[in-house]
Amino acid sequence: MPFPGFSIRLTSRFWVLLGCIATSTVAISPIAVHAQQSPNAVNSPLPADAFPGGDTTWVKKTGRSAFTHYSANMAFEKRMDFKLGEALFQRMWVAAPTRTQTTDGLGPLYNSRSCLGCHVRNGRGHALDPKNDPDRAAVAMLLRLSIPPQNDADRDLLASGRANSIADPVYGHQFQELSVPGIPAEGRVMVNYDDHVVGLSDGDKVTLHKPEYKLTELAYGPLHNGLMISPRIAPQMIGLGLLEAIPAAMITDRADPDDANGDGISGRANHVWNIAEQKVTLGRFGWKAGMPTLDQQNKNAMQFDVGLSNTLYPDGAGDCTDAQTLCREAQNGNTPEFEDLEAHSVITDLILYYTRNLAPPARADANAPDILAGKQIFTDLGCASCHRPSYQLPVNTAHPEQSGQLIWPYSDLLLHDMGDGLADHRPEAQASGSEWRTPPLWGLGRTKEIDSRAGFLHDGRANTILEAVLWHGGEAQQARDAVINLPRADRSKLIAFLKSL
Repeated sequence: MPFPGFSIRLTSRFWVLLGCIATSTVAISPIAVHAQQSPNAVNSPLPADAFPGGDTTWVKKTGRSAFTHYSANMAFEKRMDFKLGEALFQRMWVAAPTRTQTTDGLGPLYNSRSCLGCHVRNGRGHALDPKNDPDRAAVAMLLRLSIPPQNDADRDLLASGRANSIADPVYGHQFQELSVPGIPAEGRVMVNYDDHVVGLSDGDKVTLHKPEYKLTELAYGPLHNGLMISPRIAPQMIGLGLLEAIPAAMITDRADPDDANGDGISGRANHVWNIAEQKVTLGRFGWKAGMPTLDQQNKNAMQFDVGLSNTLYPDGAGDCTDAQTLCREAQNGNTPEFEDLEAHSVITDLILYYTRNLAPPARADANAPDILAGKQIFTDLGCASCHRPSYQLPVNTAHPEQSGQLIWPYSDLLLHDMGDGLADHRPEAQASGSEWRTPPLWGLGRTKEIDSRAGFLHDGRANTILEAVLWHGGEAQQARDAVINLPRADRSKLIAFLKSL
């Protein structure tokens, strides 16, 4: 490694990881498992989407750790990189200065001290507690901030694509409830839920919870009068490298912004600034497809969630604005020995390899009659128009784990207008305030198993999959209404299929 002593500074866990890797068992190929797990493999083979990540799919029983495993086709010699990336993903960062320079640089303002703090066991985050517990902070959720363009320079910045939004001049791009000692946190996030009941055709009722957010105890003065906020829970981490391996043309060719085919579905691609390439490219990561690559997504989170400088975001003060004087003047962890950064390229490269290779788990009971019936209902209702089932990835020798895989994420990765009920009324690059990227559905049924608090949709407001479906509006209104009118037995089959993913 290019930095002397780096492995020693990782943590004492490093040596444990060596032992874990040395004794790890080689994962079995899905092809082999197909023959082992299906007693009637010849007469009733498992469908291809039983292995959503193709040969990367993790096929062993996993429980709460279902989202923590490496690509099943990973070469043995690469598992050390995966384990080191995992250790860094879990690292608890501390404020500078410390004697261990590769672990400091937290903040000064931040949402979490580690990546794992938001992505619990690599699963989804959860909505805020309606009790507004004073001892809690929004960790598995964050609030993005922006204001309308204020002048020609702002408008030019947005029009050129060099920025997704204009930051609040005082509170920056993100609201942070946590801070290092001596620096005031920005304030607190409070939430209130407005409940309303949806009646189903069979007489059942479902209660939906619409959140309303308020920023209080503001430490740096009043909020901008045009402030727009967007609450976001941490998304699940599986299959990200597979999504990145989808050729851009496979995504954009499905776009139909003017609904030319008249099916009521008008998916649009978001195009955003790619810092590494210094040009506008396809967005595919984030709730509004606001990030072009997994590397930029990771490094953006390091800067704004944890407050760590890195190669794409080198500011040691993180999201501190010029109006936050103490924050800007606080000592940071940028160190000449390590590229004058807090999270230097060895760290970020290992985290990238780890996040690129978190394997989707195999589906259970993919051949069960009710699940197959639910899959047909899913298709018949038009859900697959946005939740595109599969992609055949091209050969890519640079990323052998993802190369040539047939994958089943159930997403077109395009923006769709989801109606006013889900709107955050905050544009992001080319995404409007009511548009959201279709979230992949793989791993959906494991959500509560990973973390019982985890929620669905961009802000975690839905406690169940059915609640999430009933929040669909806009382009999905017709499908949502059809779900309401399904006979109870058919609705149960649809939910069974979604839970099997």
